Amino acid sequence: MEFSGIGIGISDFKALRLRKNYFIDKSMYIKDIINNQSGVVLITRPRRFGKTLNMSMLRYFFDCNVKEGKELFDGLKIMEQEEKYTSKLGAYPCIYLTMKDLNVSTYEYMLMQLRTSMMEIYFENRYLLEGDIPEGEREIYNKMLAAKTNEMEILNSVKILSKLLYHYYNKPVMLFIDEYDVPLQTAYVEGYYEQAVKFLKTFYGTTFKDNPYLEKTVLTGVSRVAKESIFSGANNIDVYTVLDNEFADDFGITSEEIKKIIEDFKVEDDVEEIKKWYDGYRIGKVEGIYNPWSLLNYLIDKQLKPYWVNTSSNDLIKLTLKNSMTVKEKIERLLKDEEIEIPINLETVIEGIENKEDNIWGLMLGTGYLKVSEEVNLAEGIYKVKIPNYEIKTLFYDIVRNWFKDKVVGNDLRSILKDLVELKISEFEKKFRVLVREMFSYMDVGENTAENFYHAFVLGMLVGLRDSYYVNSNRESGFGRYDIMLEPYDKKGNSFIMEFKVADEMDEKTIEETIENAKKQIEEKGYESNLEERGFRNITKMVFAFKGKECKMEIVK
Repeated sequence: MEFSGIGIGISDFKALRLRKNYFIDKSMYIKDIINNQSGVVLITRPRRFGKTLNMSMLRYFFDCNVKEGKELFDGLKIMEQEEKYTSKLGAYPCIYLTMKDLNVSTYEYMLMQLRTSMMEIYFENRYLLEGDIPEGEREIYNKMLAAKTNEMEILNSVKILSKLLYHYYNKPVMLFIDEYDVPLQTAYVEGYYEQAVKFLKTFYGTTFKDNPYLEKTVLTGVSRVAKESIFSGANNIDVYTVLDNEFADDFGITSEEIKKIIEDFKVEDDVEEIKKWYDGYRIGKVEGIYNPWSLLNYLIDKQLKPYWVNTSSNDLIKLTLKNSMTVKEKIERLLKDEEIEIPINLETVIEGIENKEDNIWGLMLGTGYLKVSEEVNLAEGIYKVKIPNYEIKTLFYDIVRNWFKDKVVGNDLRSILKDLVELKISEFEKKFRVLVREMFSYMDVGENTAENFYHAFVLGMLVGLRDSYYVNSNRESGFGRYDIMLEPYDKKGNSFIMEFKVADEMDEKTIEETIENAKKQIEEKGYESNLEERGFRNITKMVFAFKGKECKMEIVK
């Protein structure tokens, strides 16, 4: 089928299909939903992984009010399945509610936004007023249309509508709730968490707990919020996270799908770079899943760069990492391309999350910042994880950089980096030593600070070069592992290898002796061989020695 381009940002399935935009056929997700026997299905996936488009697709498939159903699904895999699946096309009344717009600053605004969303859904179904509706429910319906409902009426709004649809069609209702966890995460960041929890617990409970008018409810979100937070008492929920095999290939772009995309868009020459930037996710046992948002953006403008945008989930991530030194140390190891072994709890308890390490890692895994590389002890929830790809690595660099943002002025940093890439080494060293002294005084760095701290500091600084350099860390080259390698996109540019040595409090060596050891190591290990083999010629080898707030740097000839 010919396509008219990429509909980036279009999450309405009907609009995408009628415009003939490029569509990755995920219609077997419909079959998976039909096969699933749970009354309530909750699926969590990272942001920008196609959740909203998939939910929209479910709605247009099942909804008996969609006239274009056959046209929309013509040629898709679901229509090649048995009659027990195809017969579900247009078989149910549907309610589709998105909670993504409830990312507002106060509890009052949250209620106002939900009231507006329900008003729009009631307006879509206003034909129900032509039927035989009890006077009390007719009055509530008209209040919904006028957006004059009180808090109690909002709490019951979905259940009332599902009842009216059930009696009008004499069929049970399919309910789809997208981004169910947005209001809860936003409420925690904005400071009205307790009010939001109290309301949402009642709202979700009333909506699908013991609701006899529903055929099935499907919810999507980024995190698996702890049951006691908002789903207490609802025993009919089945939850599928990034660790589960069911629905594993229904979100994101699989390794099989990427082959067709590469062929369709004729980007065969860029395969390895695309893989480096946007591949690397794992859902259940399915490896090699690409971030669809980033990949599709790349296909439009052909630039290798991060495409994830700031969202409320990022705000919560930043909050959780603000004070935890243990987590910071492990992030430093991740930035050195190490795997780390950690406890993961995907049932996120948002309240006080910044003080609960297994919840922090669970949130980071669920939101797409990490991937599981090995299951260590499933009974105790212990996994090995790593950063999935280069795009996410740049986001980690930003996080590290934010730890120092109060002291690093943007213009100062750009000036330091400009001196480095232009090989104005004496100017770079002078400014770098001033920066180290000011920053480490602010951070109260002692003489026994570990090498990881200094390594992370420099990595955070170097993120400013990501538009023109790959920033590689702790990889094999020559006869060992270098600390940092700056590899320019243009092979004619200046490349750099950096080695760090730290003298701790118990070490009697001077900083001059420490730097001599660093020079000896970088010379003996031949770290530059990897660059030379790939055609890089302008290679600068640099060694840094740290002792507390004291720093010395030299070029190795």
